[in-house]
Amino acid sequence: MPNFVYNPPKKPYLDILYHDEDIVVLNKPAGLLSVPGREIKHRDSLALRILRVWPNACVVHRLDLATSGLIILAMRKSAQSHIGRQFQKKMIAKTYIARVEGIIKEDTGLVDLPIRCDWENRPRQIVDFEQGKSSQTQWKVLSREQQTTLVELTPLTGRTHQLRVHMQQIGHPIIGDDFYASVFGKQLSMQRLALHAAKISLIHPSTEERVSFYCPANF
Repeated sequence: MPNFVYNPPKKPYLDILYHDEDIVVLNKPAGLLSVPGREIKHRDSLALRILRVWPNACVVHRLDLATSGLIILAMRKSAQSHIGRQFQKKMIAKTYIARVEGIIKEDTGLVDLPIRCDWENRPRQIVDFEQGKSSQTQWKVLSREQQTTLVELTPLTGRTHQLRVHMQQIGHPIIGDDFYASVFGKQLSMQRLALHAAKISLIHPSTEERVSFYCPANF
């Protein structure tokens, strides 16, 4: 993105939904990096902001810059390891809400297309049946609008830009996607990507009980 200018939102500086001795759950706004970028001007990030409050907090997963929604950070190393193992074993369930181009006729479906990085156009991703990594996304229609469809997306794998590429591949790119949307979809952007991590469910590192967190989309 040669014309990219990083201007992260400042209010709210941190949107903390829950915290205890093991985890802190936040609602990341669209336009804020999950972790610091390489350049000084890209240092502001959710992780850096949290470290100013809790210096021992540890990153366990990320969201794309343009995606809003739930992120969990570990408050100590033991919790980081516990949650990290859950991600490796696919024990953590995540659900996203997205507004996509066009009207999806079916009510549910599964996209099963392998993805890899488009190295000449990074960070874009492309479908590649020879070199791509296995990637699956379940989708369900929530409502149909005049020119768009509101959908619930459940990634069964965690590839970069997976939801964005998969929706583009079935002919319904996410509204406001600078990489994958059509001209029409970019015009309807509402100044942001219409993709939000709305729900996350995991085993709590101390209680060993499953806990779930929900944060509605603001689009």
